[in-house]
Amino acid sequence: MNIRKLILQGEGTTLDFKKTITSNEKIAKSLVAFANNKGGQLLIGVADDGSIKGVKSEDEERYMITKSAHQFCKPAIEPEFEEVYIDDKLVLVVKIAPSDIKPHYALDENKKWWVYYRVKDKSLLASKIIVDVIKKGNDKNDQLIPYTDQEKKLFEHLGEKGRITLKEFSKLTRSSYRQAQKVLVKLIISGLIMPHSSEKEEYFTIN
Repeated sequence: MNIRKLILQGEGTTLDFKKTITSNEKIAKSLVAFANNKGGQLLIGVADDGSIKGVKSEDEERYMITKSAHQFCKPAIEPEFEEVYIDDKLVLVVKIAPSDIKPHYALDENKKWWVYYRVKDKSLLASKIIVDVIKKGNDKNDQLIPYTDQEKKLFEHLGEKGRITLKEFSKLTRSSYRQAQKVLVKLIISGLIMPHSSEKEEYFTIN
């Protein structure tokens, strides 16, 4: 594995840098976000800007990560470890496989369990719609059914405006939030639309 090459790519959907492990809750969030998406690697001993700091106590970091994976994630996650030396500095590589028992929840500081999902270089709190997508992602047998009137209206709206929220879609199709959400989940799973999270609200665009 060429760690230098990985570091040059920068953080992304499947890569996260951690200079050091400061809290079980923070690390659990990253582990869960990877497991709920395509899997990924954490590089411990690498700062956010990609500079290599190295880990002081590899045993301690390994213990913290294992504890996070087993006690702060549910279902528990099994990380794989690899040690790599770069310029005499030790980088601990933590590999997380994409899970087939999604969704995984991470415990936060207030002892609440939340689902996280990896989007670009961030581990984001998953909305109800994304949790549904993660759950259905385990079930690859979802048959694509022909377009419904609701979906036609959705694509016409997206063609004109470029984006839509759940509230707008529900209003547009005069359907309940729950019905509208089902349609959106189906289209996200089949790769036709993309969810985006902004500070204010979640919206959807054509993929």
